Amino acid sequence: MLQNKKQFDDRLSGNIFKHRRLILILLLAFILRLYRVDNPVLDWHSFRQADTASVTREYVKHGIDLLRPKYDDLSNIQSGHDNLAGLRMVEFPILNGLTAVLIKLLPSLDEALIGRLISVGFSLISITALYLLVKDVSGQKIGLWSSLMMAVLPYSIYYSRVILPEPAMLACLLVSLWTFNRWLKSKRWQDYGLSLITLTLGLLLKPYVIFMVPIYLALGITQQGRAFFKNIPIYIYPLLAVTPLLLWRDWITQFPEGIPASDWLLNGNGIRFRPAWFRWIFYERLTKMFLGWTGLLLCLPVLFKPYKKKEVVIYGAWWLGCLTYLSVFASGNVQHDYYQVLIIPILAITLGVGLVRLLNFLTPKIGSTKTKLVIGIILGSSLSLAWYQVKGFFNVNHWEYQKAGLAVDQLTPANALVIAPAMGDTQFLFQTNRRGWPIGFEIENKIKLGATHYINTAQDDETKMLESNFTIIKKTQDYVLIDLTKLKE
Repeated sequence: MLQNKKQFDDRLSGNIFKHRRLILILLLAFILRLYRVDNPVLDWHSFRQADTASVTREYVKHGIDLLRPKYDDLSNIQSGHDNLAGLRMVEFPILNGLTAVLIKLLPSLDEALIGRLISVGFSLISITALYLLVKDVSGQKIGLWSSLMMAVLPYSIYYSRVILPEPAMLACLLVSLWTFNRWLKSKRWQDYGLSLITLTLGLLLKPYVIFMVPIYLALGITQQGRAFFKNIPIYIYPLLAVTPLLLWRDWITQFPEGIPASDWLLNGNGIRFRPAWFRWIFYERLTKMFLGWTGLLLCLPVLFKPYKKKEVVIYGAWWLGCLTYLSVFASGNVQHDYYQVLIIPILAITLGVGLVRLLNFLTPKIGSTKTKLVIGIILGSSLSLAWYQVKGFFNVNHWEYQKAGLAVDQLTPANALVIAPAMGDTQFLFQTNRRGWPIGFEIENKIKLGATHYINTAQDDETKMLESNFTIIKKTQDYVLIDLTKLKE
């Protein structure tokens, strides 16, 4: 018994020692992602975060119904149809259900904080899976550098602690790729099953994971050659993975009022392959936001010889999938920078490969110390300049929304329906902890539809008109709260 325990302890300590660098990277990643993690849902892209978080909040309030997710917005802005039931039929809400369960288990913690920490947890899974996959393809050194890049890129840091499906989607994709690669070598059904399950979940969270199919093919071809296509499980795999997504997409067609308009994401403004598209994708986003200009220098050594054919095929297929995605969803990728979350892993890999190649190239020529100094300057300047592009994402620009929202939550009934004008942006409405409309105008019609209260942080003509006709519940320098059910005498 003692001997078995000693053997187990030796194996455990050996594994920890073997992966101690990865553990340090994960610790660093976790610390970096705690920056302003307790922010209210009022930072960058808070409208999309608010929509995701409000589905979770509805689950906490009324119970989990995965087939009929609902959120705060009752307007017709997103779908073009009146949505008085507040249906939100986009990604399958498995993440919202999980978050709601944890919120109920931890009632003392802020709901937004729990949502952000769940995203942080998924990002750590992504970093680990990326390391394990790249280690198998390119070796431990490149695996470590790739995971480190994913951990410290400022863009990656921000979008690893947002209340969005993207962090969970990325974790599912990378775990699926890693276990798929393991299955190709081991033929263990546990790996096959885990890869299939995580890919299925990734597709349900974000269907554009389908663009990563070339990576699976590249892994199979480099591992098994032509024999890869003789495996029957290979043909069953995509059918099983895609079927739940197809069933979900068919189900939601019954609720058009809950499906946001999305055709414009493809090429709604005709920007695809135009100079503006190249500028926004490859300069504003990849060069500036991701790499801080000088990071490009760390990508160039990828082209140095000698390079492994396996790396060229697998990483080339990865870039092919990403470039296809950027091209197909041309307008969406220009309009929203969070659409490029899918690119983070392959960009981190490219930096990892480039760093190791640059080390190997420069060290014999100028020595180890000077090489480390050069790389330190390039990497340091890259991260600093990229941080300058991203640091504003963490800011809260409308603290008055939080103050006004708190007043609504304290001074109105739990079933109140609120008009919180923010030009259709739901971040203000979310702060009220009420359902309603994120835009003003046509107030009489909204009252007929059930609106009971009006909250605004601006003293515009609409607000002044309502103040003169309805009872004011509370007015401060930051906001005015009006009861639409009580006319002034």
